[in-house]
Amino acid sequence: MTDATTVYVVDDDAGMLESTQWLLESVGLTVQAYADGRQFLDAIGDQQNGCVILDIRMPGLGGLNVQEELQKRGSQLPIIFVSGHADVPIVVRAFKSGAFDFIEKPFNEQLLLDSVQQAVQLHRERNNRPPQPEHATTDLLATLTRRERDVFLPLAQGYTSREIADRLNVSIKTIDLYRARVMKRLGADRLPDVTGLAIAAGLVDPLDLRANDRDSETAS
Repeated sequence: MTDATTVYVVDDDAGMLESTQWLLESVGLTVQAYADGRQFLDAIGDQQNGCVILDIRMPGLGGLNVQEELQKRGSQLPIIFVSGHADVPIVVRAFKSGAFDFIEKPFNEQLLLDSVQQAVQLHRERNNRPPQPEHATTDLLATLTRRERDVFLPLAQGYTSREIADRLNVSIKTIDLYRARVMKRLGADRLPDVTGLAIAAGLVDPLDLRANDRDSETAS
């Protein structure tokens, strides 16, 4: 039985695992610590509340693979990635797949605590929302105008405003306007939320967000 709000820490570095657990427990948080990704996935049940602090590089099952498995299970746990090797492609992939935060080791303790508190609050708010029917995401996307939908998909795929403007042959200012409208209409506070909606609707592959674009180019 898991605690109402539990911070799950997954790190193969024993010293880092112990110190992170101590830090979190020192401010009254309940912590469950795991030395590797598979151990964590095997231990947690279907009902979890809180957030995950997840190391990117671990022997066996790495952090991104753990994130993918959690998504397959339908988990809504916010993930805070930590890594001593925060190269750009990994950071981009983590955020595009819905990561809440990415903190580079060695991290500032208060920075981590602030991120954890925000992630726990986010998950609590999600759990307090009324249940939505399975078709809710599709219905929500259906409210977008044609032009908003033209902006929504590349935005979810991680394209910049300039790239989208070039694709649609309009100004960057226009794209920024539509981008703000799309996020407001969808109730999205952050870009990963937009990507998450596209993934939930089956419009993009969470591990290869731009696959559909390449398929279209090949077909043409």
